[in-house]
Amino acid sequence: MPRIAAVLLLMLLAPLQAAVVGKTVSYEAGGTLMQGYLAWDDAVDGRRPGILVVHEWWGHNDYARKRTEMLAELGYAALAVDMYGDGKTAEHPEDAGKFAGAVRKDLVLMQSRFNAARDYLNAQPVVDPQRNAAIGYCFGGSVVLSMARAGADLDGVVSFHGSLGGLPPVNDEVTAKVLVANGADDTFISAESIAMFRDDMDVAGVDYTFINYPGAKHSFTNPGANAFGKKFELPLEYNAEVDAASWQAMQDFLKSIFK
Repeated sequence: MPRIAAVLLLMLLAPLQAAVVGKTVSYEAGGTLMQGYLAWDDAVDGRRPGILVVHEWWGHNDYARKRTEMLAELGYAALAVDMYGDGKTAEHPEDAGKFAGAVRKDLVLMQSRFNAARDYLNAQPVVDPQRNAAIGYCFGGSVVLSMARAGADLDGVVSFHGSLGGLPPVNDEVTAKVLVANGADDTFISAESIAMFRDDMDVAGVDYTFINYPGAKHSFTNPGANAFGKKFELPLEYNAEVDAASWQAMQDFLKSIFK
């Protein structure tokens, strides 16, 4: 009898336990169908901040979805966005470069796709549309930095090993606070691009934090980086210690902007 009672008690308590819900979603941007992934914790009551997650240059994949679910576990509602359209992904760096380049060279297109994702996220009943942030990885890092510099209505953005070159000029009325998590040994990010980025932000008076992690190479947050690097002979390397440290820095940053 005690065993049966215990089982019944667990069954009653199960619905009350935290549970992250994730689902594939579709939305439109400029007539193009976009494939996203929405995640939230259904045990959290009421509306909570909404966070956009912008993928690496490989496209909207499982890694972006994993990060979205990790944000949901922290109590946020998160949407892994699709910046390429139709859920398109790349299997080779040449294709990834073409896909990413087409978006990065067209700020209007980038803004259209980013804003469509934000509008979709903010329309969800679990999201507080007055509290928004965005995080991005690699290509996605350059996207969220571009949106912040262009004056997007965001509380903050976080870039993980994102490109710092080729960003749009800093808008006169930047509202988003910025956190940049950069690998000090990332050969894709030159010292000149770092200096220029910081000068631009300083002159514009943007509230930003730049963390240069010693020993970290490009794609330091992605456990699959080593395999990609070996396969395509690219200087990519996962760094578990820096991954954890930068994720904690992001958590502290989000708490500060959503106080």
